[in-house]
Amino acid sequence: MRPIVRDPLLLFAPPRVECVRVNETTTLVKSPVPPRPHARCTGDWLAAWASETPERVFLRERDTGGKWREISYAGALTRAEAIAEWLLAHDLEAGRPLVVLSDNSIDHALLMLAATHVGIPVASISPAYSLMSTDHGKLKAIIALLKPGAIYVSDAAPFAPALRAVAGLHNAALIAGAGVESAPGAVSFETLLKTPATSRVTDAFARVGPETIAKILFTSGSTGDPKGVINTQRMLCASQEAKAQLWPFVEHTPPEILDWLPWSHTFGANHNFNLVLRNGGTLTVDAGKPAPGRFQPTLDNLRELSPNIYFNVPRGFDMLVAALQRDEALRHAFFARLQVIFYAGAALPQTTWDDLNALALATVGAPVAMVSAWGSTETSPLASDCHFQAERSGVIGLPVPGVEFKLLRSGDKQEIRVRGPVVTPGYWKRADLTQAAFDEEGFYRIGDAVKFIDETRPEKGLLFDGRVTEDFKLTSGTWVSVGTLRVRGLEALAPLADDIVVTGHNRAAPGFLVFPNAAACRAAAGLAGTAPITEALNHPAVVARVRDGLAMLRATGGGSSAYAARALLMNEPPCVDAGEITDKGYINQAAVLTRRAALVETLYSDDVEVLRPAD
Repeated sequence: MRPIVRDPLLLFAPPRVECVRVNETTTLVKSPVPPRPHARCTGDWLAAWASETPERVFLRERDTGGKWREISYAGALTRAEAIAEWLLAHDLEAGRPLVVLSDNSIDHALLMLAATHVGIPVASISPAYSLMSTDHGKLKAIIALLKPGAIYVSDAAPFAPALRAVAGLHNAALIAGAGVESAPGAVSFETLLKTPATSRVTDAFARVGPETIAKILFTSGSTGDPKGVINTQRMLCASQEAKAQLWPFVEHTPPEILDWLPWSHTFGANHNFNLVLRNGGTLTVDAGKPAPGRFQPTLDNLRELSPNIYFNVPRGFDMLVAALQRDEALRHAFFARLQVIFYAGAALPQTTWDDLNALALATVGAPVAMVSAWGSTETSPLASDCHFQAERSGVIGLPVPGVEFKLLRSGDKQEIRVRGPVVTPGYWKRADLTQAAFDEEGFYRIGDAVKFIDETRPEKGLLFDGRVTEDFKLTSGTWVSVGTLRVRGLEALAPLADDIVVTGHNRAAPGFLVFPNAAACRAAAGLAGTAPITEALNHPAVVARVRDGLAMLRATGGGSSAYAARALLMNEPPCVDAGEITDKGYINQAAVLTRRAALVETLYSDDVEVLRPAD
């Protein structure tokens, strides 16, 4: 058994960076480390591990009875080839992609592997568009754009309303894992597994190359319909090769991860899933999610399985910290083999960072490397990587090998643009969006801002500095950094705030629209878990706690742009149909402000610091 290595100097490559000042407003930043040659396609990874370690467990999940179902690398390849044969026989090809509407599962993974193995694009769509939406507007737009050759659902019954909503928009075959009898014409997933693979699969696999489209991933966008981001085999393979250069330990310590992050998003699908596949690891599909009433399966799994790398979004870590603090057995199981904690998607509150460090020290006597990265669906997603132990939360690291950044100074902000093999060639059937997304030198306009922690020592990394389009000016002319203020607000209002939307454009002072943590608010009010949320939010103890948090934020200094003068507690959760939230729990600032413009007016119409919801 290999010893558990936690020293970042032994886990990661040393941070290296080159900066070239082009002019007063433009700086080019890249890694001096040349990119290594990458695989032809992701299917080569599966074929290699099926040959080298055929019996190693690749995928694991709990069945309906709570028992573990496992698939080896050899088993995954055999099943993927059978599914691929069926897909090819039913005329799926580059222009007729496979659509998956269901959540993560082994069957979902096999479909992804099968399609990408033979050059059929796969589009995993957020289940929220089918199961949580009331009008299925986003799903209709996606299906109309894709014109898929096949659609998969894990169970036809719960997806019936969504399938009816899109029925007239495609001529795709319907594949169902269960409930076939409730969907006339549907094909059982088991039928695909029983299809004998022929030379048609072998020939199609041989034709797959770096420019072959592997996936179409949809970004929610703040307005309008989701955009289909083309992900090529080159993007996915170059991204993982760069990761291996910076995380060399994964090549001799196969990743063993427990992960819930949805495969409809680039973090879960490209970064995490492909990290396991590229390096011959084991991925346990986690049925839990960091949401009220849905986190217990994650905790149960962590008690039984000790991952060596753990991925999550900040909200997930907030919930995990609370559980670890009250459960010693869980702490020991979680940290037993853990080498790396990785957060992404949003800035991790410093309080959560500090709590995780303290828990690791108390449990195993040493800190666990806590790192992050940065990118987007359009960068597959790895553009920068913090492959060193940063001094604080929020450090996104440095450009990965093969990727170049252009930093453009604009006022108080420094916009970042990206170029390299990990960047998308464009959007599916949207030449207009593709053209607008790139500048004259081929850099992708990602829309984020960054800054160096220390410009005299750039190897210490870049800090995420918010979205260029989100920041705004107060009537005093002072700029408000929305990303920074949001994180500080979450720290000040913890644990009562699940998330915060910052207001104040053309106002005298910033304000907060607060999505409350219902359980924490009820606890603070001394109410039962079944008490109406409005009763908790109107309780004097909750209002006082929020007021104290605002006062604490103001007392830390920084001027009028560094604190919120008022807050409004909202009793309506974020709306999927309006694009206010993704299934990873990310809040879309622009969408919330647009949909809840009346609440913003209410927020600024009263002199009371903390406004309570209407009953």
